[in-house]
Amino acid sequence: MKILAIIIVLASIASAQKGEPADTIFINGDIYTGAVLPFEPGVKTPTQQRVQAIAVKDGRIIATGTNSEVHRLYASKTQIIDLKGHFVMPGLNDAHVHLGEAGREKMNVDLVGVKSLDEMKQRVAAKVKTAAPGEWIVGGGWDHTKWAGATLPTRQDIDSVTEGHPAYFDRVDGHIAIANSSALQGAGITKETVPPTGGAIDRDSNGDATGIFRESAKQLITSKIPKPSAAQRRKALELATADAAANGLTSVQDYSDWEDFLVMEEMERGGALPVRVSEWLSFHDPVATLQEHRAHHSQTDPMLHTGMLKGFMDGSLGSRTAALLAPYADDPKNTGLPQYKQDELNQMARERARAGFQIGFHAIGDGATAMALQAFAEGEREARENHVKQSNFRFRIEHDQVLTAEQPAEYAKLGVIASVQPNHLLTDMNWAEDRIGAERAKHSYPWRDFVNNKVMLAFGTDYPVEPVTPFRGIYCAVTRTNEAGTKTYFAEQKLTIEEALAAYTTGSAYAEFEEKDKGLLQPGMLADFVVLDRDLTKVPAHEILETKVLRTVVGGKTVFDFKASVKALNKELHPDYKK
Repeated sequence: MKILAIIIVLASIASAQKGEPADTIFINGDIYTGAVLPFEPGVKTPTQQRVQAIAVKDGRIIATGTNSEVHRLYASKTQIIDLKGHFVMPGLNDAHVHLGEAGREKMNVDLVGVKSLDEMKQRVAAKVKTAAPGEWIVGGGWDHTKWAGATLPTRQDIDSVTEGHPAYFDRVDGHIAIANSSALQGAGITKETVPPTGGAIDRDSNGDATGIFRESAKQLITSKIPKPSAAQRRKALELATADAAANGLTSVQDYSDWEDFLVMEEMERGGALPVRVSEWLSFHDPVATLQEHRAHHSQTDPMLHTGMLKGFMDGSLGSRTAALLAPYADDPKNTGLPQYKQDELNQMARERARAGFQIGFHAIGDGATAMALQAFAEGEREARENHVKQSNFRFRIEHDQVLTAEQPAEYAKLGVIASVQPNHLLTDMNWAEDRIGAERAKHSYPWRDFVNNKVMLAFGTDYPVEPVTPFRGIYCAVTRTNEAGTKTYFAEQKLTIEEALAAYTTGSAYAEFEEKDKGLLQPGMLADFVVLDRDLTKVPAHEILETKVLRTVVGGKTVFDFKASVKALNKELHPDYKK
């Protein structure tokens, strides 16, 4: 990458000497050009530079420097944008989102943040009042661990407010859900119903389903829910991508339905896609289907393309479905719900690696991580034996929450990327140690262990499981402390601010094979950056949570402007607003 950067700089200098004018010049900025994670192979950590101005042509940076240096690329048609001294950094790249689900949550019953079962029921009841006869009431985002007593809801709880409508609501992590009696009846769920492999149906003392469905068992209900229309998908994706841009994201790595990807193609053709999207495909789909989907859209399109294959090894720690090597400390008969048998998983990994696919596995427990690492070793050996032309497969594990002390070194040996959502810890630290005990907790959410073992980190949010704002995750990465500042979780695993920013920019770019184009504000790179109201490298850590995005720029074009958004909102709320 170092040699490439030199070539890019020389090419940009040559371009400037030819007098080719910039399309846009951004001036008067406090511009942090970014940093490469220090453990990237063959790359030394550059001194973090500060520049004042950026020149952009055809969506890429052609020069950086002082105002006067960059002004040499000005011409009569060049647009000048004054950054007014604000802090600027490379565009944030969320390495793990679910755009389709996030947008639909905004359109359905949003249960994120409900503080009690009663509040959950109130939100559901409000939706029922506007529903058509027989319409499914759906949504998600509830988290019973935040309620007094931490008791799971039952179908009878939901029955009391749904007036006969079938209803289904995912928990915030997406690994368990609650369905009401009408939904169970429509799906034919009885005492004799056997859950699919890797799933479970909670039952009461009489053997009747309580309404809680875990992991693959959710499909018994979701298969009966009508699919959203193309128009509904479009509206959902518009909401989710606008949310991403407003929070400083210029790129996201997304796992949504294939039908959502087709809608995003339409948005891109119409110039309505505000952020860059790398769309994941389902690991479980047949190889022929995966190859067909990969060929459907250009892999060199910098705005939208398909990326890795996403598979699920286990569930979540909060719902006690994460697969552990030893039983849960607070549930001694339970080791979680692995989603594959190892032989089956290895065979599938070999087939897909041989076809040249990057593979990423959701793995939260150390048992699931062990399965994933073994499958990656099998996949890489198979690919190399079949002469797949790839020097680094960049296999990924998503979440990386409970590991043994030895597993980070295994990541490093295989070149596995740790795709982490540090914001999860803000919630999980309230009960994680109860789930796994003090000894295992020392190596849970092990970000410093990864850095010390020279494992590449990529940061994200798991939106909509957590809010899409990156600043909660950055704050947690550097503090390991909850938002109230009252509880810290194994502080020895925290990162520096430079490491956290790199994980959210160059690390995420590396995880999607885009480090030649994204993550740094240097000549030749895509002109993707964000303007903030504070310098994240200098403010006290607790102030990171208060960060506001002033402008988001993708390819040199502003896709979010704080002042414009405030003006539009005021105009909507107050039609006579003129300021």
